[in-house]
Amino acid sequence: MKPEADSNDITEHPHDDKSRPYLCTVCDKRYRTKSHLTIHTYTHSDKYKCTECGMCCKSSAALTDHSRIHSGEKPFECSVCSRRFAMARNLVVHNRIHSGAKPFKCHTCDKAFIYSSTLKRHSRVHTGDKPCKCHTCDKVFSETSSLRRHLRLHTGNKPYKCHVCDKAFSDSSCLKHHLRVHTGDKPYKCYVCDKAFSESNTLKRHLDIHTGKKPYKCLLCNKSFGESCKLRRHTRSVHRT
Repeated sequence: MKPEADSNDITEHPHDDKSRPYLCTVCDKRYRTKSHLTIHTYTHSDKYKCTECGMCCKSSAALTDHSRIHSGEKPFECSVCSRRFAMARNLVVHNRIHSGAKPFKCHTCDKAFIYSSTLKRHSRVHTGDKPCKCHTCDKVFSETSSLRRHLRLHTGNKPYKCHVCDKAFSDSSCLKHHLRVHTGDKPYKCYVCDKAFSESNTLKRHLDIHTGKKPYKCLLCNKSFGESCKLRRHTRSVHRT
């Protein structure tokens, strides 16, 4: 049975043994306090065990959260976009999209991110770390998505097929994005003006209109624009290019 993941364990700070003196004798994870270790030990016992899949949780609250995976219950609703979540902490993270909060900051370049996992991936730009390795040709990549795209060169496998137009894709997420062409689905909604978009990147560019951000800069006169199409119109009309 798989124990529940614990944010206090040593895997996040592998070189910090002195500040985490309490060692689990079952899995060798370390904790800062004895109480954290005690809570963790429940993941190795049957005290808070899921009757559906046998997973052992660290508390009754954690077991309640876990049980919603099986029941499909999502009691936590976003007051802005009505999206629902099984766990309260997932709603808290989701709300950062609407509030613009980016609590995870890169100490090298000051870029900030909504998710800790995004910061972790970003940090590889500075460290040069490439943990994703192709087992066919030994090429390495900083992102799993880059490795997946690379693997297509070896396999040519495209198991995800569109039932409407028969286009095929090697990645399920690519098929999911493609299907919006047929369904017209636009799940990414602007919390300012209620415009909706089929791609998260399109929403991100749109939000620049509201924030006043102008990332598209003319190389000829240094004038900046919030949208790429406005930059193109500018260069055609002003610089005649």
